[in-house]
Amino acid sequence: MVQPNISMFITFHDHRMQLMEKGDAENQTDVTEFILLGLGDLPELQIPLFLVFLVIYIVTMAGNFLIIALVVTDQHLHTPMYFFLGNLSCLETCYTSAFLPRMLASLLTGDRTISVGGCKTQFFFFCFLATTECYLLAAMSYDRYLAICKPLHYETCMNGKLCLQLAAGCWISGFLLCTIMICFMSQLIFCGSNVMDHFFCDLIPMLKLSCSDTSQIMLVLYIFTFPDAVSPFLLTLTSYVCIVSTILRIPSTTGRQKAFSTCFSHLIVVTLFYGTIMIVYMLPKSSNLRALNKVFSVCYTVLTPLANPLIYSLRNREVKEALRKAVRKCLALTQKSD
Repeated sequence: MVQPNISMFITFHDHRMQLMEKGDAENQTDVTEFILLGLGDLPELQIPLFLVFLVIYIVTMAGNFLIIALVVTDQHLHTPMYFFLGNLSCLETCYTSAFLPRMLASLLTGDRTISVGGCKTQFFFFCFLATTECYLLAAMSYDRYLAICKPLHYETCMNGKLCLQLAAGCWISGFLLCTIMICFMSQLIFCGSNVMDHFFCDLIPMLKLSCSDTSQIMLVLYIFTFPDAVSPFLLTLTSYVCIVSTILRIPSTTGRQKAFSTCFSHLIVVTLFYGTIMIVYMLPKSSNLRALNKVFSVCYTVLTPLANPLIYSLRNREVKEALRKAVRKCLALTQKSD
């Protein structure tokens, strides 16, 4: 009589396990949206934060659009350096628009949800634009290297054709690399918790919520880190090592100051961008440092696009002169119309 009871128990256990596996498979498709916790959960801070980020967004967009307009309209700014600066400003307008409008809507309405598809789309634009910025900063540093270290060959080397090829290569490389990454991400299945302790959809927080095996996508991430970030950073670093060594060999103090002033604005931007990214991704991923991680994430996603037009407009003589001419033309036109 024992045998039938054991076989019945085994049959019942197998059936129960099948039902549990089926339930788990069904639960894997239940998560259709994430909840982004944002920068805090204090209701009294939501409106002040909304106003602060709204001002930042308006100033960022206005500043970068102004630089694009000056580079396009002023003949004196039709040089390789300002061509790349125009590309960088165009990128920053797209970059900040990938995060801030959704953050502003969340702060205003209190709705912190974002669909899984929307989250992947936001990450794609973050990845694409951040990677492109790494390449653009490297191209700008190479331009400054040629201008300072190879001044006699600068005009022949950095011609219009090469500028277009470098800029197109930056945008296309960023797009292709991140398209491959998002193809691997499309295979991820999300289940269980859907709460993401961040203010935007970054890769690591998304992988933590996935039920899928993430070893393959982590391998792809490590493989792509070198062409995405490390190689542009090394090219930028090498360019500035050569630039500094060349400047230090200039005998006159005035000559050194003049040479350094042509790349100082770009050096500040590079330091701000790479410095904050390194801090964010090298900080230990502990709960104690989570708030600090968010602060530095705000720096490179929100404050860097704001700082770029301010740095280039305040530190750059040609941009300030172009801005004065544009203001004088606008005043003259308004006086004529009156």
